[in-house]
Amino acid sequence: MEHVVIIGNGIAGVTAARHIRKLSDKKITIISGESEYFFSRTALMYVYMGHMKFEHIQPYEHRFWKENQINLVKAYVAQIDVHAKSLHLLDGEVISYDQLIIASGSRSNTFNWPGQNLAGVTGLYTKSDLENLEKFTPACKSAVVVGGGLIGIELTEMLLSRNIKVVFLVREKSFWDAVLPEGESQMLNRHIREHGVDLRLETELKEIIADESGRVESVLTGKGEIIPCQIVGLAAGVSPNIEFLRGSGIEIEMGVKVNRFLETNIEHVYSIGDCAEQLQALPNRKAIEAVWYTGRMMGETVAQTICGNRMKYNPGNWFNSAKFLDIEYQTYGWIWPKARENEVHYYWEHASGRKCIRISYDKNTSAFLGINTFGIRMRHEFFDGAINDNRSVDYIIDNLSRANFDPEFYSKYEPEIQSLFYQTYSHTVKL
Repeated sequence: MEHVVIIGNGIAGVTAARHIRKLSDKKITIISGESEYFFSRTALMYVYMGHMKFEHIQPYEHRFWKENQINLVKAYVAQIDVHAKSLHLLDGEVISYDQLIIASGSRSNTFNWPGQNLAGVTGLYTKSDLENLEKFTPACKSAVVVGGGLIGIELTEMLLSRNIKVVFLVREKSFWDAVLPEGESQMLNRHIREHGVDLRLETELKEIIADESGRVESVLTGKGEIIPCQIVGLAAGVSPNIEFLRGSGIEIEMGVKVNRFLETNIEHVYSIGDCAEQLQALPNRKAIEAVWYTGRMMGETVAQTICGNRMKYNPGNWFNSAKFLDIEYQTYGWIWPKARENEVHYYWEHASGRKCIRISYDKNTSAFLGINTFGIRMRHEFFDGAINDNRSVDYIIDNLSRANFDPEFYSKYEPEIQSLFYQTYSHTVKL
């Protein structure tokens, strides 16, 4: 019986295993040293905040794996021998494979900051990060979070839920301004500060300082400021977890190099999820995408190939979602921080300063290109269809009520959004 071995039990690896099982009776083994059972990484924050227990973020009951004949091995891979088609585990065990899927995920970025390994320093990616955070919290009155992205804002919200004062260090001029246009970024700056967070823009970490016992006592910023704290959250992004592949013959650069079929340079070896790096990035997309839904799609795709239906990875139109404290965010299509030469950006912000939308369209053809929405829920299928059908911006504006899926009795803002659009862009005729 052909043996498929998967390194990593995150969303990418587990999705691959589930779909291979649906399509075949191959022997399947998942190897992970982090945890025995798959858990939803994006829900770790809700365990810390008391909304869930850890077992609640495990989507499958423990019996699921045995019932579906998926073998689980809790161990770390030390070395891969691609010639012998074998994996050498840290505990000395050797596992042979016929087909290998590398889905080893990411690790938190560190930049050789002095003191980054002190007790009290943590990231927010792994199960052990959550456990460390719980261990450090009882003695913590104030914390410093480093890094102005999605992980940073999640870690900030978690600490606030335990009544811990947070200083938030962001090296950019405005929060997440490498991704968001100025209007949305400034709105989030205000919202973060409204929650009592000491948001310090254009400020970098220089050093983490220890007390006499070797625990975190304070941080030193690049501006020479010393900030007392008992926890330092490092949230400066993630990088592919691929160190164990060095010397294996599998081509790596920033991540594991793969073609559009998610195949590496070694026959019968594939890579998916956060650790996979496209040899040639898809148009407008990054070669590495550490996003939950792309990992799931890669798992589904590679399962087809392994089961005899060789399939290209095609993630479709870009979309993403997140939550910034009380403000929900969704994006569909492409909205760049600054409008490109052929683009027009229409921006509307509610008087409350907590809701906004931005629509991008082609100034030559009026074709809809993308939307950011904050505080108003919009349907993915509506905008995905609009992009695929090359709909005009007029169509989007006139049909915003169809796209909206806020709960019943929520206020509706479409008339205001539509009125401002047609007042501002007189070249567009409302039918």
